[in-house]
Amino acid sequence: MDISIIIRTLNEAKWLPELLKAVRGQQLNGLSCETILVDSGSTDGTLQIAASFGCKIVTIDKSQFTFGRSLNHGCEAASGRYLVLISGHCVPVGNDWLLNLCKPLDDDICDYGYGRQITREGYSKFSEKCLLLKYFPDGSKLPQGDFFCNNANSVLRRETWEKYRFDEELTGLEDMALAKQLWQDGGKIGYAAAAIVEHIHEESWSQIRRRYEREAIALQAIMPEIHVSISDFVRYTAIGILFDSAAALQEHRLLKHFGEIVMFRAMQYWGTWRGNNDHRKLSREAKEKYFYPRSTERSSSRGPEFSNRRAPADEGA
Repeated sequence: MDISIIIRTLNEAKWLPELLKAVRGQQLNGLSCETILVDSGSTDGTLQIAASFGCKIVTIDKSQFTFGRSLNHGCEAASGRYLVLISGHCVPVGNDWLLNLCKPLDDDICDYGYGRQITREGYSKFSEKCLLLKYFPDGSKLPQGDFFCNNANSVLRRETWEKYRFDEELTGLEDMALAKQLWQDGGKIGYAAAAIVEHIHEESWSQIRRRYEREAIALQAIMPEIHVSISDFVRYTAIGILFDSAAALQEHRLLKHFGEIVMFRAMQYWGTWRGNNDHRKLSREAKEKYFYPRSTERSSSRGPEFSNRRAPADEGA
């Protein structure tokens, strides 16, 4: 097998059919390809959709889920020499996405690569669009000079994964943790701008805050030298609002998006500050809050809620 596409899911029935149709329509130029779904407890028809497309289905118990562990299960079940990772709410753009993503590895330019992410109009916050434009520009870097990477749209060689594997304890950023080890050992990471997906985020403000909080907790383990103070929170929030507002003004959309911009940047950096300054050992309840924000929000309507960079990542990312 040449390529194994691994999709992490939890209740992704809304976007999964479009994703799998796009995968089915990819040009392969004679390469063999399989699709593997790693699911952690979907109840919305995700598994039935995957089965109808002929996916190989792997499940992981919700109590055992972490981002890294889920991906390791998928990689273990894969037989491809290239392991392609894509979020369950990302949709490839064009029928050359897969070949463009794998080409830098096939040309022996990189060992671990990632592609471009864009938003879908009407489904993402304006500041999310600004973040994706910053971290995923229209020019490739093959290879790049640092270890940034994002598993919402990425590929690595099987031998790379076998050597390093994804950290199963981190609350996020398992992509950057592996990429840092690889980079420090002389491996090459690259960004292929022509391998494009639409990354569709539909989150509440509390989900956005928790996303950045758990990523900041993970970043402590990857880059312990980074410290975020309360004054940093104020400064970063103000700068983010200023730059996003300027971008919205250029598009004549400032009045429409200004309140949303303020809320997004406040939640982003408030979550970042909280996570960076939280050194507790996470309880099971706290982990569920980070890994399953939708389910915990539903349960909070019936009782008390559980207590308590970079481009965005999420449960499927």
